[in-house]
Amino acid sequence: MLFPFSILFGISIWFRNLLFDLHILKNNQIPIPSIGVGNLSTGGTGKTVVIDYLINLLKDQYSIGMLSRGYKRETSGVVLANKSSRVQQIGDEPYQLLKKHPEIQVVVAEKRILGIQKFLGLSKPPDVVLLDDIMQHRYVVPDLLIMTTTYQNPYFSDFLLPSGNLREPRAGSKRANILLVTKCPATLDQDQKNSFLKRVRFSSNQHIFFTKIKYGNYLTNGVHKIALNQVKNPFLLVTGIANSMPLVKFLKGLKYDFTHLKFSDHHSFSPDDRMKIKERIGKGMILTTEKDFTRLEPLLGKKNIYYLPIEMGFVNSEDQKHFDQFIQKQMELF
Repeated sequence: MLFPFSILFGISIWFRNLLFDLHILKNNQIPIPSIGVGNLSTGGTGKTVVIDYLINLLKDQYSIGMLSRGYKRETSGVVLANKSSRVQQIGDEPYQLLKKHPEIQVVVAEKRILGIQKFLGLSKPPDVVLLDDIMQHRYVVPDLLIMTTTYQNPYFSDFLLPSGNLREPRAGSKRANILLVTKCPATLDQDQKNSFLKRVRFSSNQHIFFTKIKYGNYLTNGVHKIALNQVKNPFLLVTGIANSMPLVKFLKGLKYDFTHLKFSDHHSFSPDDRMKIKERIGKGMILTTEKDFTRLEPLLGKKNIYYLPIEMGFVNSEDQKHFDQFIQKQMELF
């Protein structure tokens, strides 16, 4: 029933992209070396862990700026974050990355070109800007565009909104320099890779890497740590992310006894949610994601609430080596 609306949506996005391709709508080249991370779908493909990986890869050699919309923040316009910034001012993902990497500069702006201008106006602009969720923001063009898609629900098997989760047609993938296939099974073999690659149809100048989620071996709240083998059952899992199934599957694989309280992506936790969580927790602890922790901690405090750290890993070490070398080489060319 929704498919006709997807067709109308697709036509409108196709026409918008055509205006950019014909340079009727202006693409602005970024005068600072830049790497963009985005996707075609509405979320849940692991963009934040990619940004985190890039920060770790580059921060020893370059000063880094991170530009984001700051989704669901309570402010508007251009905001330059600082050590006093709160999650409500800059959004959960920028806040999470700033807390994890206090040495980076973070700007949030709905209009990315204004965010770039903010970086350029600083007394010491960053050496490289990482742009989060940039795929559809075509008024600015990063030097390198990384697109993410999950192995379980790849973009080429999805449909346009509202019948599917795609924000633009599949052909948008042609703009990407790199495709990161995220959340792959750790046991992914070459035959499975080849089967996936046959359906991607990337050009010869585009690069594809297969990645997985690497979970930490401990829980933390920024003050205390608990080793995974010392977690006491039962506990309450609270999530407000687009796709919580990989985490649920991981925890069930460890034979944990837990109840899952699931909220929508980027959920703004309220006092009513606090009461709901308190009613469900009993005497156990609360486990959440690192992103959700930034929004839950101001509401619940640090006592008895922990998150499980995650990072991006690669299905094999050779992929990681090639990816790291490619990014480093591109940085030298910018």
